[in-house]
Amino acid sequence: MDDAAEHLSAETAGEKLSRFGLAAFMIGAGIGHFVNPEFFDEIVPSWMPFPNRTVTHASGVAEIAVGSLLLSRRTAKLGAWSTLLVLLGVYPANVQMAIDTGMPEDLEGWAVWIRLPLQFPMFAWAIRIARRS
Repeated sequence: MDDAAEHLSAETAGEKLSRFGLAAFMIGAGIGHFVNPEFFDEIVPSWMPFPNRTVTHASGVAEIAVGSLLLSRRTAKLGAWSTLLVLLGVYPANVQMAIDTGMPEDLEGWAVWIRLPLQFPMFAWAIRIARRS
């Protein structure tokens, strides 16, 4: 067995579950951009140079693509690093949503603000998979 094949066979069940979990999360989020585009249109930062729906669809396609790359062990490293880039790329929309919400006054407002620091474990999840793949 060559080194590449040996490395690919070394994935544990937990690592595979983690990789598939992130894939499912990204693909599900991407599908959401097409199922409920109005939600995503509203959080596109105003400084984006393209129409909101274009940004919504493009980010949805990107999320589905990187999630799909995570499904294969052979493309997992590329998928994980690409996932990190996509997560970083959509982070400004999360910041914009928090700014637009203002100071949290109800559960929905708090959820928007809590979402910001919760993105960091997502970044770490993608990095962990990239380093193990």
